[in-house]
This record gives sequence, structure tokens and C-alpha cells, in this order.
Amino acid sequence: MDTGQIQSNPLIIDGVLYSMTATTEPFALNAATGEKLWRKDTDSLDQFNTSRGLVYWEDGDDTRILYTHGEWLYAVKAETGEDITSFGEDGRVSLKSGLGETAKNKMVISNTPGTVYKDIIIMPLRVSEGTDAALGHIQAFNIRTGELEWVFHTIPQPGEFGYNTWPENTHRNTEVGGANNWAGMAIDKKRGIVYAPTGSAAYDFYGSNRAGKNLFASTLLALDAATGERIWHYQFVHHDMLDRDPPAPPNLVTVTHEGKKVDAVAQVTKQGFVFLFNRETGKPLFPIKETPVPASDIPGENTWPTQPFPTKPEPFARHTITEEDLSPYAENKEELLRILRESNLDGPFTPLSAEGTLVYPGLDGGAEWGGAAADPDGILYVNSSEMAWNIGLGPSASEEELSSLSEGQRLYTLNCVACHGSDLEGNSASGFPSLVDIADSRDKDYVANIIEHGKNMMPAFKNFSDEEMDALLAYIYGDEEEVDFSKEPGLADSSLNVTYTINKFGKFLDSNGYPAIRPPWGTLNAIDLNTGEYVWTVPFGTYPELMEQGYPVTGAESYGGPVVTASGLLFIAATKDKKFRVYDKKTGEQLWETELPAAGFATPSTYEVDGKQYVVIACGGSKLDAEGGDSYVAFALPKRNEENGNSEDD
Repeated sequence: MDTGQIQSNPLIIDGVLYSMTATTEPFALNAATGEKLWRKDTDSLDQFNTSRGLVYWEDGDDTRILYTHGEWLYAVKAETGEDITSFGEDGRVSLKSGLGETAKNKMVISNTPGTVYKDIIIMPLRVSEGTDAALGHIQAFNIRTGELEWVFHTIPQPGEFGYNTWPENTHRNTEVGGANNWAGMAIDKKRGIVYAPTGSAAYDFYGSNRAGKNLFASTLLALDAATGERIWHYQFVHHDMLDRDPPAPPNLVTVTHEGKKVDAVAQVTKQGFVFLFNRETGKPLFPIKETPVPASDIPGENTWPTQPFPTKPEPFARHTITEEDLSPYAENKEELLRILRESNLDGPFTPLSAEGTLVYPGLDGGAEWGGAAADPDGILYVNSSEMAWNIGLGPSASEEELSSLSEGQRLYTLNCVACHGSDLEGNSASGFPSLVDIADSRDKDYVANIIEHGKNMMPAFKNFSDEEMDALLAYIYGDEEEVDFSKEPGLADSSLNVTYTINKFGKFLDSNGYPAIRPPWGTLNAIDLNTGEYVWTVPFGTYPELMEQGYPVTGAESYGGPVVTASGLLFIAATKDKKFRVYDKKTGEQLWETELPAAGFATPSTYEVDGKQYVVIACGGSKLDAEGGDSYVAFALPKRNEENGNSEDD
């Protein structure tokens, strides 16, 4: 069976490894041997919801695993995987519980494990990025009962702070949503503060119906973990219309600042920024400047005139592309020059245009969902992708144009063209497969399941009626009947009702499918947060076929983060080349690498059992057109003989 990706970061508790399968099913293994202890099988069709992990909770003999599948949060016994029927309704609660009436019939799932504070779990959400997005409020549930404990409105309601940064009654608008914490959170248990970065408001790329700064979208929220009350916040992007939301949980660090130890919170971003704040007050430790940015010329779009740029550290991703920055390996240099000149790229907040704008760093960063690692010395380690995207924003199809189409083509035009193209050819390099000749490889039931439930980068489309689904599939499969659907009522219910929408969407690649800019195409960085200076930066990742031709290490896109150990080692996979690498955290020197059975687009975990140290990584592949996989691979470090100090071979 075709599955999703494995992006899970395993938990290891008392010698047991808990994690998730590619089909979002939790399981438990003996962490020393890999022997299966249990696996929670499910017959649900929500098999393509990628999971990045689960949660363990205990109180005496009551030990629980909490995980998500579809729109549900489940609780099972950690020892057996059996349902805890006293939790919610027969062991589950809906992630829509505190979102209100507008969330009905909308996609609400969670790819990311919740954050635990005492007896509550605070949940991230994934919602659509279109005008059908649910509100992305942050919800906390009681771990014992499943009851809703509190809700923080990320799109404020009347009387709440930030309400005036939106048009009036936006919280009731069924075409504005998002501002959801999708990337995960960090918890300061001593202070009782949860730090939650939020996503952009939807629709992601055009905000004519959400004029204003749009608090609390694209913001780091510091909330009272017990009550959900706001303590402080910082907005990274005002009126986000480039999907520039923070992509990963923040890191809690302790740094020496102005001669004093300061407990701080560090947030990495897709732009390659690191923002550093005092945990209690939200005061930036390094100055942040509101900097003028270009204005949009798209009718109805009111971009914010300034955006925040931290003065330290320097960005760990580049922000500009000049003609000299185009790839020296590209064979179609003239075409790339034309695209660059037409894009009017002017920094990381250049607005979209009808001709196409180079978004750099791209939609996947800079930093991505794997985030950063930090050590007790205040050093932050983060991998960065150096990939530009070419995105265009043009007028939506008019009602007159849509009325001339069949029902299936109309639905395809409104919902699918931006990614799969008007010719159905897609863009495989950007993760959007071709639908041409799909009948040769997939039946309609399979495709309908993906449309309804989503897969990888594709969101779920749950609002299609049976008749609309049949019509859309008929168009994709090329077996439509000649019928005039132009006067069929109700079709606009599935449309993208915005004046402007994406008309071009893909990575900026050369004719051979490689990044169109000069290397490095990916880096690994160590940043001293005590000073804001870099310790080291090295290219990260390879294209094996280029290496075989004698090219230098170019770096590559990466998904999944690093883990750092007290012994001074940094472990990371994250790249398509299937390599698992170990670095000296002090120098950035690569010490070792091995090839995995499939690319490890996940963050590894390290643990100890009976005096032996292990590191484990999920090898799921699938992303970036990589070969799929379905395994977890654990490596053991040599065990030191306590009596004579020698190492035993393992």
C-alpha cells in the first residue's frame, strides 16, 4: 500500500521506543532490540496525515500515549496500546472542539505532537491554507478526561487584544482562517509558560479581505499554560501574504547577555532569521528594526509598509539573488536571467506579481519544521535550505470564463490548477505530480481518497459533494460526458472566492532540475546566541550524481532537524541523498556518515539502555521524489567497560 512519509521523532521511555508509522498508527518497540511490543492498527481512511510524533504522559501507574489521526486526539495505554475509553468519547476527542461553528466540514488535523503541562495537553493544528481554512485557535485538553480546558483565539474576538488588527467580525468570516500553531510548541514548566509560534492567516497569498497587521498570525505567543491567557507576543510578519510563518518550535536556551545569565527563547524562521527574547518579558536580546519593504501592486492587497529584521545574528539564509548568483552549472542561463529580471526580487518580503516573483528564501525556508538544536552553552544548530521559488499571483477566473467550462474542469480550475497546472502536467520537482495518464497507474477510488483526505503537501478537500467528486474525477481521467453545467446551482460553494489567486507555483530550477542559484544549496550552521556571532557554517547535503562527476559538495534541501549530545556530537539525516551524518559540534567537521535504506526526513532521537547509547532515525523517504521507505534504523555507540575503561565492540 502507498503510504505517507515518516517524519516522526521517537520518544524513548524506560527502555521502550514509541513512535508513529507512515499511516499515522502509534507503536511501541523494545528500544534495545527493536522487538515489537504493540501497534495500534486502524481502518480509518485518513492514512495520509503525516505525523511528526506522539506524547507520553504518566501519573503513577497510569501511563498514556496521546496521538492524532485525522481530526481526532486519541489516548491509549502505554503498556498495551489499548484505548482509554474514559478519555473523551470512547478514547478520543475532536480537534474541532473549541473552534466554533465555522469549523464544521473543514479540514482540521494535527501533524505535530501536543505539548504537556501537568494534566493538560496543548494541541497544534493543521488547517487549509485557502479560503476554506478553519480558525486556528490553540486548544488545551485535560489528559485524564479529554475535556476542553481552555482556548486561545488566534484570530481575536470582540473585546480581545488584537481584535482591531483585522476587519470587523473577521472571526465570523468563513473565508478567513488559519493563524494556527502547526509547527509545535515549547514549554517552560518552571514558569508555566507555553511558547507557540503561529502560522499565517489564510488565504496565504492574498489578503484583500483581512486588511491590517493580523494578530496573532505569524506570531510567537507566550501563554499561561494553565489558563491560556496571553503573557506577551511578538509578530514576525505583519499581514503575511507570502506564507512566511515560523516553521518550527522555538528553542529554550540560557545565554550570557550583558554579563548576566538570561533564560531566553529563540525562534528560527523561513527567512533564515533567529529572533531571541527574554522568556519572561518578551524583550528582544538583540535589537530588531522595523524595515521598509516593497509594496504590492496587486489590486486590493494592502501590504504592511515595514517588517521586523533582527540586527543579530546575521541571517543563516541568503536574501537576494543577483545575476552573478545564478548557478554556474545551469545550461539555460538566458532563461534563468529572464525569470530573475522579471521577478523584481527585492529582499525576503518582495510581494507577488502576475509575472512571477522569486520568493527567496523559498516557501520551505531557510529553516523548516525540523527546527534547531541547542546546547547548554547557548549554541544553536540549524540546517538551512537555499531554494528559491517562482510564484505568480493573477486574477481568478471570471464567472463568465468558469461558466463556459464543464463542471469537472471548473472544479479543477478553482482548486487544482495552481499546483498541477492547467495542462495537468504538475511540477514533480516541487512536489506536485503529473495527473496526465493517471488512469494507467491509479484507479478513481484511490485518487478520490487522496482528494478527500490529503497527502503530503496536498491538503484535504472535504467539501465536495458526491456529484462534484465524480465530475472532478471524470475531468482528470478524461472521460467526461458532453454536458452543459454552466447553470448548475451550488457549484460556487467549492470555489476559491478571491479576486486574485496563485497562477504560477514552483521551485526556481535549471533545465536539469537543480537549484537555479549558485551553491551552497543547503547549509548547517552553529550560532553563538551569547554573542549573536557564527561559530561555523558548512555546506550540508549532496547530489550523488554530481559528486560522481567531480562536482564539489553543493549542499541540498533538508527536512528534519539535528540532535546534539553532551559528548560534542551532532547527528542529522534530513537530505534526499539517504545519508546519516555525524559532525563535531565545535568545528562543523564531518566525522562519519552512512547510507540509510531510505532518506531520513525526520529528526533523530538519542537514548541510553543498560549503559549503551543509541541514536535512531525514521527512514521514510517519499519527499522530494525520494524513494519511499518504512523503517526505523538505530545505531549503537560502543559500550564502555566500566572496569577497565575499554570499549566493547557492538
